[in-house]
Amino acid sequence: MPTAALNGIRLYYEVHGRGTPLVLMHGFAGTAESWKPQIPHLSAGYRLILYDARGHWRSESPRSADLYSHEIFAEDLRALLDHLGAETAVVGGLSMGGVIALTFYFAHPQRVRALILADTGPGFRNPERRATWTRSREAVARLLEEGGMAAFARSKHAELDYYTAPDIMLKHDPIGLAHVNRKVLVMPDSRLLDRLPEVAVPTLVLVGADDTDFLAASEVMARKIPGAAHVVIPKAGHGANVDQPEAFNRAILDFLAARL
Repeated sequence: MPTAALNGIRLYYEVHGRGTPLVLMHGFAGTAESWKPQIPHLSAGYRLILYDARGHWRSESPRSADLYSHEIFAEDLRALLDHLGAETAVVGGLSMGGVIALTFYFAHPQRVRALILADTGPGFRNPERRATWTRSREAVARLLEEGGMAAFARSKHAELDYYTAPDIMLKHDPIGLAHVNRKVLVMPDSRLLDRLPEVAVPTLVLVGADDTDFLAASEVMARKIPGAAHVVIPKAGHGANVDQPEAFNRAILDFLAARL
């Protein structure tokens, strides 16, 4: 398996195809495997870069919660691009991966050729909604710490297997995922939301029509990011890339063909 020591951890990654680098980052409890439906199509014209984020399956899961944050995840991506000799890239992600894509853009705008934000959101401005979300993530973190992956897989939260196969879900490190819940899935403020009008690269906002938790967030991003393209994929939920891979792939390929 291709791994590299990057930003203080061992990171698993894959590279498929040649051409303009295109990074896709998975959602919470996902892996590089989550992008299987995209590999043959996107790698035909692009250098597709996939990896397991820290705290997930084949990458290292640091024991300290201090080694997890949006900024640290973004620096993992920077280190990976440096390792692969990719000065610039199209940077995209689904759900949690989309948040990291935005974080990376604001930290290193000169390295991003375009953004792809799929079934994701920039956080909450309303303090009450943010607090409710934070409590829900804390509950998941405690479940993981107390019952491990087996308890998580039996819970309603394992509905995430729309992009992670059940056997792979059980291979995650529960402590790593607990830290991700507390430190990466929780937005401490509205900084990403407030900075959306500053995005100055071509941006594609994708969302499944049945992904009710993220439809409104996608509309906000598409409205606030100057010139953003907005695609709603019919008959698709939160894992739109798995539910409707043909439509998902076509939306990305058409966008990149028109904007790069």
